[in-house]
Amino acid sequence: MTAAEIRQQFLDFFASKGHHIVPSAPIVVKNDPTLLFTNAGMNQFKDYFLGNKTPAYTRVADTQKCLRVSGKHNDLEEVGIDTYHHTMFEMLGNWSFGDYFKEEAIAWSWELLTAIYKIPKDRLYVTVFEGDSKEHLPKDEEAYSCWKRHIAEDRILLGNKKDNFWEMGDTGPCGPCSEIHVDCRPDAERQQVDGKTLVNADHPQVIEIWNNVFMQFNRLKNGTLEPLPAKHVDTGMGLERLVRVLQGKTSNYDTDLFMGTIHATEKLTGHTYGGTDTKRDVAFRVIADHLRAISFTIADGQLPSNTGAGYVIRRILRRAVRYYYSFLDAKKPLLHELVPVLAQQFAHVFPELQQQQEFVKKVVFEEENNFLRTLESGIRRMEDVMTTAAEKVIGGKAAFELYDTYGFPFDLTSLIATENGLKVDEAGFETAMQEQKNRSRAATELDMGDWVVLDEVPATTFVGYELLENTTRVTKYRKIKAKGKEQYQLVLEQTPFYAESGGQVGDTGLLYFDGETIAVTDTKKENDLIVHFTDNLPTNIAVAVKATVAKDKRLATARHHSATHLLHAALRQVLGTHVAQKGSLVNADNLRFDFSHFAKVTDEELARIEDIVNEKIRRNIPVIIREMAREEAMQSGAMALFGEKYGDVVRVVIMDPSFSVELCGGTHVGATGELGLFKFVSESAVAAGVRRVEAVTGAKALAFVNEQLQQLKDIKGALKNPKDVLKAVETLVQDKAGLEKQLSQLELEKVNALAAQLKQQVTTVNGVNFIGQVVSLGNAEGLKQLGTALKSVENHVIVLAANIGGKASVALLVADSLVAAKGWDATKIIKEHIAPLIKGGGGGQKSFATAGGQDTGKLQEVIEKVKGLLV
Repeated sequence: MTAAEIRQQFLDFFASKGHHIVPSAPIVVKNDPTLLFTNAGMNQFKDYFLGNKTPAYTRVADTQKCLRVSGKHNDLEEVGIDTYHHTMFEMLGNWSFGDYFKEEAIAWSWELLTAIYKIPKDRLYVTVFEGDSKEHLPKDEEAYSCWKRHIAEDRILLGNKKDNFWEMGDTGPCGPCSEIHVDCRPDAERQQVDGKTLVNADHPQVIEIWNNVFMQFNRLKNGTLEPLPAKHVDTGMGLERLVRVLQGKTSNYDTDLFMGTIHATEKLTGHTYGGTDTKRDVAFRVIADHLRAISFTIADGQLPSNTGAGYVIRRILRRAVRYYYSFLDAKKPLLHELVPVLAQQFAHVFPELQQQQEFVKKVVFEEENNFLRTLESGIRRMEDVMTTAAEKVIGGKAAFELYDTYGFPFDLTSLIATENGLKVDEAGFETAMQEQKNRSRAATELDMGDWVVLDEVPATTFVGYELLENTTRVTKYRKIKAKGKEQYQLVLEQTPFYAESGGQVGDTGLLYFDGETIAVTDTKKENDLIVHFTDNLPTNIAVAVKATVAKDKRLATARHHSATHLLHAALRQVLGTHVAQKGSLVNADNLRFDFSHFAKVTDEELARIEDIVNEKIRRNIPVIIREMAREEAMQSGAMALFGEKYGDVVRVVIMDPSFSVELCGGTHVGATGELGLFKFVSESAVAAGVRRVEAVTGAKALAFVNEQLQQLKDIKGALKNPKDVLKAVETLVQDKAGLEKQLSQLELEKVNALAAQLKQQVTTVNGVNFIGQVVSLGNAEGLKQLGTALKSVENHVIVLAANIGGKASVALLVADSLVAAKGWDATKIIKEHIAPLIKGGGGGQKSFATAGGQDTGKLQEVIEKVKGLLV
């Protein structure tokens, strides 16, 4: 059976048991402050378990894209080293929201594994929760009794709280779980050692294959467990492990889920997988795994960057590059060439990658290319570190710098060090790593108290499309603490406040409690729960409350949001239908729109796009908003955004059916004429294949135009009001360029004359030709030119210092012959002896380094310091 057939059999089986098959949620999590990525199948159903939302179906099943690379579930450093850890994986799951419970879940899991997939029963073991006296939790007798109907009692094993009690986090829904394990060892090994002794013992061939979680409790902030009003089933089975078992492989990577990528990598590199080179095999596995993680995450809308989720993706990509660079002898970008292989493989289950194949390839290529340059710099830095290593040990801080700045994993630093007869201070590295983690955790830590529930209401009703104020009541609230600041989150029964979503910022406004006014500083979504942020609570929170949105801010924001729809359509009309939204920010002041495009948008193209949008504004087209079934909306041509999760019923925003039809939950104007005017403010690059435009509408656009006109008026005045302003500016620029050229020529003549003079002042110090002089030059470039002009002096050490614009500048040159014979290093001398003197910093190469600093009074001392080093 192929992996595709195995996946489909799972979905078909649970469809036959009355389950509604739902699509995978995006791998990138939005509206959940506790997660960067979907790391478990239950994430998209979190609100059902929390009671914040009523499910449309009480039984569902799916295959969910998951990513585990940070926090509690962090498998990154194990990926590729062993045969079963992954960053991205598929989680097959079936779910019951207050419908069936343990008996059905256990019976169906057994039926599927043994009757449908034909896994031999004598290879299976199950675990149930043994209880926990500290938590006053009894043994899960119900699950134990259910299993006795299907499997021999000696194959039912008891598990502790760590293995058999599942928790969503420090707080929230939780409950006992029952795992199913499979023994994949050969019969001879099974006869020698009983498989049940290897369950949960990290044996690579005795593995957990399925977990049935029975959600019965809610964990409060103080650790207390309270029973949930409804009991739920949450199951998860890793497709990669299941396929490995059914295809009779000893490694997940030997299945058809990965071998297509591995074979393609073999062709690109000329190396073979499965040989005697362990490091090479690890590299093949790392590439096959990491390619999936980065490709699907980029397709779901997360671009590599230096912060947050983007940084995680960049780290994964760079880890793959390091492995093919070091162990597959590939020195050019490789991963982007494998994207089409992956896209074709998953075209029928996750089509979003194939639909964006060229875009993903471009982003991956640019990231690879950039990192390969960084990697070469890192290797040079590694060489410098090794030359200065004391007692043949590379310090932990230096190893961490290589990891943090240049992307070197510890094992790569250790490998290079070993090849050069050195060791690495691993303990020091771990200390530096932990310090960084502590800093990062402190910067992002969010401490949330338990909800104080005033009234059990499943979800907030949003009335803000029609109303900007209403009378309602608080249903629950809690205290939160982030970055040392205490705030409160309030949930209302009905609210006119729009929660930040789809790029549109959250509303602000006021809450009136019986004569007491509380300011709402922000409104956000936590999954599907609308939470209002305040700095304090009213004296009596249980009374009726009048909720009032800041009207002017909301209307200005709505204008900019409607403008993004017109802009998106105009971009596709002018640049091509490959344009797709890759991010946006809509607030009262402006709009920011990121989109896929592989070249700078020219001024002419921007002018055409602006003209199209303003023509639609002048036509005062009614903005029509309809709710309809998602499938109906998609068939009508409505545009959906990659990486967004849409419900069965969607909101369709129409601004001329032949021009702009998009799925959108944001707030909008009634007609395009309300935008008044649309003007671009800027155009720039965000990442490979992604451009960004910023624009303004309405009063903000008028203010921008007036500001530009005033600037033009001021420029004309400064130029004595010429008839042709452009020509006057061009003449001014030409005159400036001419003067600069003359100045450069004069400076060069001065440098050459000074060089000739200094060559006559060479002194010999301990066999070295030394030149040291404080000189008068106009810029740092002149100092470098002077140094270059003096390089012809044999066996030289030259130090030149100057006061340039009130700052100390120093250039140091050491002859290559001295670098080779004596091991002298200009960079080391600059950093250790010169930079501290002038209160600055510097760097360069072994034969030529420079420094800059604040203290110009130490320049002569710099000369003497270097001269003293030669004695």
